[in-house]
Amino acid sequence: MSMAVAGLLAGMVLGFAGFFGGFGAFILVAALGAIGFVAGRFLDGDVTAGEFFRQRSGDRDRRR
Repeated sequence: MSMAVAGLLAGMVLGFAGFFGGFGAFILVAALGAIGFVAGRFLDGDVTAGEFFRQRSGDRDRRR
């Protein structure tokens, strides 16, 4: 499936959620979609758990 088709399907799902369930359902579907996307990238091996918890060198310098 191409990224364009995946984007089309995601937009349609969000549109249906917003139309039939209101704004709360729209936010819930968007949040669960984002969590599913990150979980899928993690399972594919594109993202590691350490990338979420590791401090970058620039972040430490700004806090001082």
